[in-house]
Amino acid sequence: MIHSILSKGNMETAYLHVFRNKGSAGVDGNSVNDLKPEFQKNWKVMKETILLGNYIPQAILGIEIPKQNGKTRLLGIPTVIDRTLQQALHQKLSPIFEEDFQSTSFGFRPKKNAHEAVRTALFYVNQGNQKIVDIDLKAFFDEVSHEKLMTLIYIRVKCPLTLKLIRSFLRAPIQINGKLRKRKKGVPQGSPLSPLLSNIILNELDKELVKRGHKFVRYADDFAIFKKSNKAAKRVGNSVYLFLKNKLKLPINREKSGIRNPKDFSFLGYHLYPRNRKGDKGKFLLVVDYKGLKRLKERIKVITRKTSPMSFDTRIRKLNQLRYGWVNYFKLASIDGQLRSLDAWIRKRLRLCIWKDWKRANRRMKNFIRLGLSPDQAYAWSRTRMGTWAVACSPIMATTITLERLEKRGYKSMLSYYKDVAEV
Repeated sequence: MIHSILSKGNMETAYLHVFRNKGSAGVDGNSVNDLKPEFQKNWKVMKETILLGNYIPQAILGIEIPKQNGKTRLLGIPTVIDRTLQQALHQKLSPIFEEDFQSTSFGFRPKKNAHEAVRTALFYVNQGNQKIVDIDLKAFFDEVSHEKLMTLIYIRVKCPLTLKLIRSFLRAPIQINGKLRKRKKGVPQGSPLSPLLSNIILNELDKELVKRGHKFVRYADDFAIFKKSNKAAKRVGNSVYLFLKNKLKLPINREKSGIRNPKDFSFLGYHLYPRNRKGDKGKFLLVVDYKGLKRLKERIKVITRKTSPMSFDTRIRKLNQLRYGWVNYFKLASIDGQLRSLDAWIRKRLRLCIWKDWKRANRRMKNFIRLGLSPDQAYAWSRTRMGTWAVACSPIMATTITLERLEKRGYKSMLSYYKDVAEV
C-alpha cells in the first residue's frame, strides 16, 4: 500500500488539496506557497526515508482557541509537508474504511453532512422516540488510545510501512507556547487524518449500537440515541457508558450527558420546538439553538460597529459572506420571525454607520437634501441633539436610507436569502 500512497498521482492530488485549503503554517513557518519548491527540492530523499521506515514528522504546532463556555480547544497544526503526507494517507485509507462505516454516521464522510444528521434526528423524534440519550465525550480528540486505534487499523491495513507512518504521525510531539510535549494518546484536531481516525475508533460504538438495534445519530464525536421510554433510555445510557469506558477507553462528560426530552435537546446547533398546528401534537420542528443566534449577533456587531475602520461597501461584503454561510447551514430551521427582527436590527446598525460616516452637520444636511428631504427638515435633523442610536432608529433615517437604497449598495436581507434556500 505504501507505494500507492506515495505514487505521483496520489501525491499530486494531496498537494492540490492542501494548497487549496490554505491553512496556517506549522512549527517550521512554511506556508502552502512554500510547498511546491519544498517538494521539488526534497521529495526523492523524503520518499526514500519513508520507504526505509525512517521518516520522522516534525512537531505539531498547538494553538489554543477560545470556546463559547470560556474554556479553550487545542488545535494541532502539522507542517504543510506533513499535512500533504497525511492527506495522501487519507485518500487511500478512506475508501477502505468507508465499507465498514454505518449509515447513521454522518461526520466527515463523502456524500454525508450535518443536515442529514439533523434530519435523521428529527425523524426519529417525530416517530415517537422522545427519550434521548445525549452523551458528550470528554475531550474526545485528546483521549483516543493510540494502541486501540492502531489495532483497528491493522485489521484492514497490513502494510508495515503504512502502519509505521500512521503511528509516527500519532506520536509526533506537540509544541505549545514554545515547549514540546510528548503525546501518548489523542488525535489533534486540525490534521487531515484526524476526522478519519476519529471515525475509525467511534465506528466500534456504531457497530455495537446497530447490533443492539438502537436508533441513533452520530456526527464525529456528537451522538445521540433515541428511545421510546425513560426506562429504556436509562438502560441504554448505562450500557453505552460502560462500553465507552471499558472497550474504547473514552471518558464521558457526566455534566453534559443525560436523558433529554425533545424540548431540552440541541444537536449540531439546531434545537427542537413543538409544532402548534392542529393534528401535530407530539411533533417537532427545527429552530436555531439560542447559542447560534447569540454568536451570529456578536459577529454582526463586530462588522457593523461604528468605530470599526472599514468602508460601507466592505461592511456589506462581510455581512453578505456571513449571511451566506449562516443561512445555508441553518436553512432546515423555521426562523422566519427571528430573521425578520434580526434584519430590522441590522438595517438600524447600518444606518448608524452611515450617520457616523457623514460626520459633520453640513455634510449631513447636504446628504439629507440629496435623499429627498426639504432644506428645513435637512437642517433640523443634521443638527439634532439626539444620540447616534436614537437617530439610527428614527423614522427620518428609515425613510431616507430605505431598503431599496441599501439593496442598490449590495445589501440583501437574511430573510430574503433564507426564503431562496430554505427546505422547510
